Amino acid sequence: MTRSEFDDIRAFLADDATHAGDLLQVARTLIDDLEHARMREAVLRTYYLRLLTAARATVAAEAVDAPDPLAFLKHELAERGQLPENGEAVQRILADARAAAALLACLEQQQPAQVRPARGMRQRRCIGTARTLPR
Repeated sequence: MTRSEFDDIRAFLADDATHAGDLLQVARTLIDDLEHARMREAVLRTYYLRLLTAARATVAAEAVDAPDPLAFLKHELAERGQLPENGEAVQRILADARAAAALLACLEQQQPAQVRPARGMRQRRCIGTARTLPR
């Protein structure tokens, strides 16, 4: 859910013209959205765990000089349709990996003074009731 959608809901709840039935509908929608987000998180965690397991198995296979140590990782990537298929894709993937490594190195080298200091929780509130939810 976007910040704007949260602001719209806050405005809707603060509006004196909002009826109890409308609030019930908003609550049902939010519960549905929460359930969808939790399911998506569970799926992403499963994908991450499978990829992590494949990566660990690949490193372990390499450590014992297995004939095809990349088999675990190749299998997991193939299941997701993520194996590079041609030279162009390989070069693009390698370039992306190099760029990501360079960006991470820059972030790690930043001085603490350049990082925005934490000021505690920032209170967010909706001011006014100009926005309404579609009915």
